[in-house]
Amino acid sequence: MRVKLLTLVMVACLLFPILTTLAMFFYPGGTHTNPGAQGYSFFENFFSELGLSQSYTGGPQTASFLLFTTALTLAGAALILYYCLAPSMFWVTTRLKILSILGSIFGIISGISFIGVAFTPADLHLALHAIFVQLAFLAIFIAVVFYAVAIFLQPGFPNRYGWVNLSFGFLLGIYIWLLFNGPSSGSHSGLVIQVTGQKIIAYAAVISMFITAYGSRRVLEQETSSSSPAKLQENQVPSS
Repeated sequence: MRVKLLTLVMVACLLFPILTTLAMFFYPGGTHTNPGAQGYSFFENFFSELGLSQSYTGGPQTASFLLFTTALTLAGAALILYYCLAPSMFWVTTRLKILSILGSIFGIISGISFIGVAFTPADLHLALHAIFVQLAFLAIFIAVVFYAVAIFLQPGFPNRYGWVNLSFGFLLGIYIWLLFNGPSSGSHSGLVIQVTGQKIIAYAAVISMFITAYGSRRVLEQETSSSSPAKLQENQVPSS
Protein backbone atom coordinates (compact mmCIF):
# COMPACT_ATOMS: atom_id res chain seq x y z
CA MET A 1 0.00 0.00 0.00
CA ARG A 2 2.76 2.47 0.91
CA VAL A 3 4.47 1.82 -2.44
CA LYS A 4 1.25 2.67 -4.30
CA LEU A 5 0.74 5.82 -2.26
CA LEU A 6 4.29 6.95 -3.01
CA THR A 7 3.54 6.40 -6.68
CA LEU A 8 0.61 8.80 -6.30
CA VAL A 9 3.01 11.36 -4.83
CA MET A 10 5.23 10.99 -7.89
CA VAL A 11 2.25 11.36 -10.24
CA ALA A 12 1.19 14.58 -8.48
CA CYS A 13 4.74 15.93 -8.94
CA LEU A 14 4.57 15.17 -12.66
CA LEU A 15 1.14 16.79 -12.99
CA PHE A 16 2.28 20.10 -11.47
CA PRO A 17 4.40 21.31 -14.43
CA ILE A 18 1.83 19.96 -16.91
CA LEU A 19 -1.14 21.71 -15.30
CA THR A 20 0.70 24.98 -14.66
CA THR A 21 1.94 25.05 -18.27
CA LEU A 22 -1.65 24.64 -19.45
CA ALA A 23 -2.69 27.41 -17.06
CA MET A 24 -0.03 29.68 -18.58
CA PHE A 25 -1.46 28.95 -22.04
CA PHE A 26 -4.94 30.05 -20.95
CA TYR A 27 -3.76 33.08 -18.93
CA PRO A 28 -5.35 36.17 -20.51
CA GLY A 29 -2.46 38.54 -19.79
CA GLY A 30 -1.16 41.30 -17.56
CA THR A 31 1.75 41.66 -15.16
CA HIS A 32 2.32 43.54 -11.91
CA THR A 33 4.13 46.36 -13.73
CA ASN A 34 2.27 46.13 -17.07
CA PRO A 35 -1.43 45.26 -16.61
CA GLY A 36 -2.07 45.51 -20.34
CA ALA A 37 0.51 42.91 -21.39
CA GLN A 38 -0.74 40.06 -23.55
CA GLY A 39 -0.46 36.43 -22.47
CA TYR A 40 1.69 34.94 -19.73
CA SER A 41 5.29 36.09 -19.33
CA PHE A 42 7.45 33.33 -17.83
CA PHE A 43 9.86 35.87 -16.32
CA GLU A 44 7.38 38.59 -15.35
CA ASN A 45 4.33 36.73 -14.05
CA PHE A 46 4.27 34.95 -10.69
CA PHE A 47 2.74 31.50 -10.42
CA SER A 48 0.08 32.98 -8.14
CA GLU A 49 -1.14 35.25 -10.94
CA LEU A 50 -2.44 32.12 -12.65
CA GLY A 51 -4.76 31.75 -9.68
CA LEU A 52 -6.22 35.27 -9.70
CA SER A 53 -10.01 35.32 -9.69
CA GLN A 54 -9.96 38.02 -12.38
CA SER A 55 -7.43 39.25 -14.92
CA TYR A 56 -5.69 42.60 -14.56
CA THR A 57 -8.19 44.07 -17.02
CA GLY A 58 -11.13 42.88 -14.91
CA GLY A 59 -12.24 39.95 -17.04
CA PRO A 60 -12.56 36.32 -15.90
CA GLN A 61 -9.69 33.86 -16.14
CA THR A 62 -11.56 30.72 -15.16
CA ALA A 63 -9.41 28.20 -17.02
CA SER A 64 -6.05 29.31 -15.63
CA PHE A 65 -7.58 29.71 -12.15
CA LEU A 66 -8.95 26.15 -12.10
CA LEU A 67 -5.79 24.61 -13.55
CA PHE A 68 -3.50 26.45 -11.13
CA THR A 69 -5.70 25.69 -8.12
CA THR A 70 -5.78 22.01 -9.07
CA ALA A 71 -2.01 21.88 -9.61
CA LEU A 72 -1.16 23.53 -6.30
CA THR A 73 -3.76 21.51 -4.38
CA LEU A 74 -2.31 18.28 -5.77
CA ALA A 75 1.21 19.42 -4.88
CA GLY A 76 0.15 20.28 -1.33
CA ALA A 77 -1.70 16.98 -0.98
CA ALA A 78 1.39 15.15 -2.24
CA LEU A 79 3.52 16.79 0.44
CA ILE A 80 1.01 15.88 3.14
CA LEU A 81 0.80 12.28 1.91
CA TYR A 82 4.57 11.84 1.66
CA TYR A 83 5.29 13.28 5.07
CA CYS A 84 2.57 11.11 6.61
CA LEU A 85 4.23 8.01 5.12
CA ALA A 86 7.89 8.92 5.59
CA PRO A 87 8.38 8.47 9.37
CA SER A 88 7.67 4.74 9.19
CA MET A 89 10.85 4.31 7.14
CA PHE A 90 13.02 5.87 9.84
CA TRP A 91 11.84 4.21 13.05
CA VAL A 92 15.15 2.47 13.62
CA THR A 93 16.52 4.54 16.49
CA THR A 94 15.03 7.13 18.82
CA ARG A 95 17.06 9.87 17.15
CA LEU A 96 15.72 8.95 13.71
CA LYS A 97 12.17 8.79 15.05
CA ILE A 98 12.47 12.31 16.43
CA LEU A 99 14.05 13.68 13.25
CA SER A 100 11.44 12.10 10.98
CA ILE A 101 8.47 13.11 13.13
CA LEU A 102 9.67 16.72 13.43
CA GLY A 103 10.41 16.82 9.70
CA SER A 104 6.96 15.46 8.90
CA ILE A 105 5.21 17.98 11.14
CA PHE A 106 6.78 20.83 9.17
CA GLY A 107 6.27 19.01 5.85
CA ILE A 108 2.56 18.63 6.56
CA ILE A 109 2.32 22.29 7.60
CA SER A 110 3.94 23.20 4.29
CA GLY A 111 1.49 21.03 2.32
CA ILE A 112 -1.49 22.61 4.08
CA SER A 113 -0.02 26.06 3.43
CA PHE A 114 0.39 25.40 -0.31
CA ILE A 115 -3.25 24.37 -0.46
CA GLY A 116 -4.02 27.58 1.42
CA VAL A 117 -2.15 29.53 -1.26
CA ALA A 118 -4.33 27.88 -3.92
CA PHE A 119 -7.58 28.86 -2.22
CA THR A 120 -6.69 32.45 -1.30
CA PRO A 121 -6.38 34.31 -4.62
CA ALA A 122 -4.01 37.24 -4.28
CA ASP A 123 -6.55 39.68 -5.73
CA LEU A 124 -9.10 38.74 -3.05
CA HIS A 125 -7.09 37.77 0.04
CA LEU A 126 -3.62 39.25 -0.46
CA ALA A 127 -2.54 39.33 3.21
CA LEU A 128 -3.62 35.75 3.90
CA HIS A 129 -2.17 34.60 0.58
CA ALA A 130 1.22 36.12 1.48
CA ILE A 131 1.18 34.45 4.92
CA PHE A 132 0.49 31.05 3.36
CA VAL A 133 3.31 31.55 0.82
CA GLN A 134 5.86 32.46 3.50
CA LEU A 135 4.76 29.68 5.84
CA ALA A 136 4.83 27.10 3.04
CA PHE A 137 8.44 27.82 2.09
CA LEU A 138 9.72 28.23 5.64
CA ALA A 139 8.11 24.95 6.74
CA ILE A 140 9.34 22.91 3.77
CA PHE A 141 12.86 24.27 4.35
CA ILE A 142 12.85 22.88 7.90
CA ALA A 143 11.32 19.60 6.72
CA VAL A 144 13.91 18.87 4.04
CA VAL A 145 16.79 19.70 6.39
CA PHE A 146 15.47 17.28 9.02
CA TYR A 147 14.96 14.56 6.41
CA ALA A 148 18.34 15.13 4.78
CA VAL A 149 19.96 14.40 8.14
CA ALA A 150 17.64 11.43 8.74
CA ILE A 151 18.52 9.90 5.37
CA PHE A 152 22.25 10.23 6.04
CA LEU A 153 21.78 8.48 9.40
CA GLN A 154 19.54 5.72 8.04
CA PRO A 155 21.74 2.79 6.85
CA GLY A 156 19.09 1.41 4.49
CA PHE A 157 18.49 4.68 2.67
CA PRO A 158 21.01 5.65 -0.07
CA ASN A 159 22.85 8.88 0.75
CA ARG A 160 22.23 10.30 -2.71
CA TYR A 161 18.65 11.08 -1.70
CA GLY A 162 19.97 12.93 1.33
CA TRP A 163 22.10 15.05 -0.99
CA VAL A 164 19.03 15.77 -3.13
CA ASN A 165 17.21 17.09 -0.05
CA LEU A 166 20.26 19.02 1.11
CA SER A 167 20.75 20.60 -2.32
CA PHE A 168 17.09 21.61 -2.46
CA GLY A 169 17.36 22.97 1.08
CA PHE A 170 20.33 25.11 -0.01
CA LEU A 171 18.37 26.54 -2.96
CA LEU A 172 15.37 27.04 -0.72
CA GLY A 173 17.46 28.95 1.80
CA ILE A 174 18.59 31.32 -0.95
CA TYR A 175 15.01 31.78 -2.12
CA ILE A 176 13.73 32.49 1.40
CA TRP A 177 16.38 35.20 1.71
CA LEU A 178 15.25 36.57 -1.67
CA LEU A 179 11.61 36.42 -0.58
CA PHE A 180 12.21 38.51 2.55
CA ASN A 181 15.23 40.61 1.61
CA GLY A 182 15.37 40.67 -2.19
CA PRO A 183 14.44 43.57 -4.48
CA SER A 184 10.84 44.73 -4.55
CA SER A 185 8.62 43.42 -7.34
CA GLY A 186 7.42 47.01 -7.80
CA SER A 187 10.26 47.69 -10.25
CA HIS A 188 10.69 45.77 -13.50
CA SER A 189 14.14 44.42 -12.61
CA GLY A 190 12.98 43.45 -9.12
CA LEU A 191 9.93 41.74 -10.61
CA VAL A 192 12.06 39.66 -12.99
CA ILE A 193 14.39 38.59 -10.16
CA GLN A 194 11.53 37.62 -7.83
CA VAL A 195 9.58 35.79 -10.54
CA THR A 196 12.65 33.91 -11.81
CA GLY A 197 13.58 32.88 -8.27
CA GLN A 198 10.06 31.61 -7.66
CA LYS A 199 10.04 29.59 -10.89
CA ILE A 200 13.40 27.99 -10.07
CA ILE A 201 12.39 27.01 -6.55
CA ALA A 202 8.94 25.73 -7.58
CA TYR A 203 10.35 23.38 -10.20
CA ALA A 204 13.21 22.40 -7.89
CA ALA A 205 10.62 21.51 -5.25
CA VAL A 206 8.65 19.12 -7.47
CA ILE A 207 11.85 17.55 -8.83
CA SER A 208 13.21 17.06 -5.30
CA MET A 209 9.90 15.62 -4.08
CA PHE A 210 9.66 13.28 -7.07
CA ILE A 211 13.21 11.97 -6.58
CA THR A 212 12.74 11.56 -2.82
CA ALA A 213 9.42 9.75 -3.27
CA TYR A 214 11.04 7.50 -5.90
CA GLY A 215 13.92 6.73 -3.54
CA SER A 216 11.51 5.97 -0.71
CA ARG A 217 9.55 3.64 -2.97
CA ARG A 218 12.73 1.81 -3.96
CA VAL A 219 13.67 1.36 -0.30
CA LEU A 220 10.23 -0.05 0.52
CA GLU A 221 10.31 -2.37 -2.50
CA GLN A 222 13.69 -3.73 -1.43
CA GLU A 223 12.43 -4.25 2.13
CA THR A 224 9.36 -6.07 0.83
CA SER A 225 11.46 -8.22 -1.47
CA SER A 226 13.90 -9.20 1.27
CA SER A 227 11.10 -10.07 3.67
CA SER A 228 8.99 -12.08 1.19
CA PRO A 229 8.25 -15.74 2.14
CA ALA A 230 10.31 -17.10 -0.77
CA LYS A 231 13.29 -14.96 0.18
CA LEU A 232 13.02 -15.92 3.84
CA GLN A 233 12.85 -19.60 2.92
CA GLU A 234 15.90 -19.19 0.71
CA ASN A 235 17.80 -17.54 3.54
CA GLN A 236 16.88 -20.36 5.90
CA VAL A 237 18.24 -23.14 3.66
CA PRO A 238 21.43 -24.43 5.33
CA SER A 239 24.56 -24.30 3.26
CA SER A 240 26.31 -27.60 2.54
